[in-house]
Amino acid sequence: MEHETPPLSHAEIARIARRIDRPVVLVGMMGVGKTTVGRKLATLLDLPFVDADEEIERAARMKIPEIFATFGEPYFRDGERRVIARLVGQGGMADRKILATGGGAFVDPETRAIVGERAISIWLDSDIQTLLERVGRKDNRPLLRNGNPREILTRLRDERRPFYEQAAIHVLSGNQPHQHTAQTILKAIDAWL
Repeated sequence: MEHETPPLSHAEIARIARRIDRPVVLVGMMGVGKTTVGRKLATLLDLPFVDADEEIERAARMKIPEIFATFGEPYFRDGERRVIARLVGQGGMADRKILATGGGAFVDPETRAIVGERAISIWLDSDIQTLLERVGRKDNRPLLRNGNPREILTRLRDERRPFYEQAAIHVLSGNQPHQHTAQTILKAIDAWL
């Protein structure tokens, strides 16, 4: 059995929170847990949580599948880039928050540059089986609608890996409670800062 490190204490979490001097942006595949883990992380750090997809839908006054169907992916990515740039702001203390992005956001070179310059980027990674189990619970994934979800997820993960690898921090989000993943992220941020 793998040796588990004890969870961070409230004092350790507070110390890490004081060191975070810019937004924390979660990137990675759909279904990896960016929103759920992001909410837990925000609660632990007492920072606001923002889901970029929700902000995009609010700005467009349409659901993401509708945006894809009506205008196409390039239009969506352009809007996504502008929303993420607005959300990370100038990247300083005043812009501190936990931001969950859509699976393809970090693939865009301009979005990746903005996040790299103004935020702490964290690649949440997971195996395909875990992703399949998680995305199977919802029917709001436009990129999974036309084909075998396992094949599509595998292809997307392989295509996006070189971009995700450019994130400052890499954390595995396996088949464990999201609280555990949030703690792992905090330890990784502490080590990175």
